[in-house]
Amino acid sequence: FRPQPEAALGQDARWGQQLRPPWRTADRSPHILDSGNVMMNDTLTSDVIGRRVEVNGEHATVRFSGVVPPMAGLWLGVEWDNPERGKHDGSHEGTVYFKCRHPTGGSFIRPNKVNFGVDFLTAIKNRYALEDEPEEEGKEQIVTIGNKPVETIGFDSVVKQQSQLSKLQEVSLRNCTVNGPGDKGGIAKACPNVRSIDLSKNLLSSWDEVVDIADQLKHLEVLNLSENKLKFPSGSPSPTGTFSALKVLVLNRIGITWTEVLHCASRCPVLEKLYLESNGIVISERPTDVLQTVKLLDLSSNQLIDENQLFLIAYLPRLEQLILSDIGLASIHFPDAGIGCKTSMFPSLQYLVLNDNRISQWSSINELDKLQSLHALSCTRNPLTESSKDAQTTRQFIIARIGQLRTLNKCAIQREERRGAELDYRKAFGNEWKKAGGHQDPDKNRPNEEFLAAHPRYQSLCLKYGAPEDGELKVQQPFLLKNQLLTLKIKHPNQLDQKVIEKQLPESMTIQKVKGLLSRLLRVPVSELLLSYESPKMPGREIELENDQQSLQFYSVENGDCLLVRW
Repeated sequence: FRPQPEAALGQDARWGQQLRPPWRTADRSPHILDSGNVMMNDTLTSDVIGRRVEVNGEHATVRFSGVVPPMAGLWLGVEWDNPERGKHDGSHEGTVYFKCRHPTGGSFIRPNKVNFGVDFLTAIKNRYALEDEPEEEGKEQIVTIGNKPVETIGFDSVVKQQSQLSKLQEVSLRNCTVNGPGDKGGIAKACPNVRSIDLSKNLLSSWDEVVDIADQLKHLEVLNLSENKLKFPSGSPSPTGTFSALKVLVLNRIGITWTEVLHCASRCPVLEKLYLESNGIVISERPTDVLQTVKLLDLSSNQLIDENQLFLIAYLPRLEQLILSDIGLASIHFPDAGIGCKTSMFPSLQYLVLNDNRISQWSSINELDKLQSLHALSCTRNPLTESSKDAQTTRQFIIARIGQLRTLNKCAIQREERRGAELDYRKAFGNEWKKAGGHQDPDKNRPNEEFLAAHPRYQSLCLKYGAPEDGELKVQQPFLLKNQLLTLKIKHPNQLDQKVIEKQLPESMTIQKVKGLLSRLLRVPVSELLLSYESPKMPGREIELENDQQSLQFYSVENGDCLLVRW
């Protein structure tokens, strides 16, 4: 999930971001900057344990506040999000002041070096609000965008639009040091029409702070909280109605558990998309009366998830897209369905992403054919797909093994590609089929269970295209040109005076080169030639050779077939 709020807000929003003057508030105390960021002084003793802070662009959590002898004065002990930033584990000269998950995750810092951030409303004003200044209509202004001075005319309209916070619908406050909602009711009063918020990588420290913000935004549909270290409540869920309109929730890299996911989602009655990338999640229980409306679930890079855990989410009724990239998945199996049957699991699943996993066996691909609604699959960077030297053959075999697939690795499967893939698959495993008991005579065609388990769709392909003939199954020597030559008849349906000729052509020859050969032979411009072919195995059917870059082999042209040439 990579929201682009600037694009959504238009050009005025992007200019507003770059041209806004600092938000100035009179009579601020010494530890509050013009931007509203709170910087602690050395005497401030408020309860700061557990607060999120920013120091020179790095984020951390306060774990200790007090004196660290023999050094005088107040110190804050922080645990860094990036453990390489720290120096120790929370100990100093043998005394443990706080604990860290990493031996170099901690540091002691003076309070006046720490930024505790700003409230939501201050951040949104800093980001989007422009101070109203009198301008003459049509007056030229020199403004700086990037490093270049630009002349603008009539810029007062931009100022007016951006200063009206109540009109904002999509807001990006990524990395703006937001630490909470601010004054009660302030958000609802200032910007009640916000529908999408990016609050990723801020200083929010608890789910309750998120609830206090969202409770004031009754139209909120999209919320991104990625890269915040949040503490989640163990008690009752959020107030009813807080997330009543929320459709998209992004919780990537926040350290949330599965139990906490279900707790938070229980108050999202219309939630459709849920992103949970890189959280170390273990799916510990089956969702009951929660996540029932979710159509997209992203569990990428949660390395502790295994095949058995996926069974716990297999009956989400509306789940259409499931993203399981980089979870270490090695196999897939649906035990409730036998060979050639459909599973009751994932009944609505249409798009499955399995990139960057450890799938190495074709049996897992066979299992995917059991999914009732699967139409699209992405399965790149797995041992099964990477070990093969011929990526095109691997693609063909995946297409042939999953009958209802329409898109593979984001590339649409055309009708002729499927036909070619299934014919090649049928041919490639024909000898194995015969050895296992397969036969051209339907009454004698009884391949053993081992073959049927390895090739569940083979029998249906024989019904579709006919059983492979002995001539097709002869072992060829691919490195000898004579063994790659196809003997083809060439007819001219629209020129009855032209004689039928016979030619031997390499199966690797592209359609473009075939057209070039025929152009010279018939003295007809290449641009006017239209090619197709027919096969004795499929009488009455004509297959167009429409892609000039593909080979005869791609279209499954075989010995004895007939090329049809029109111009």
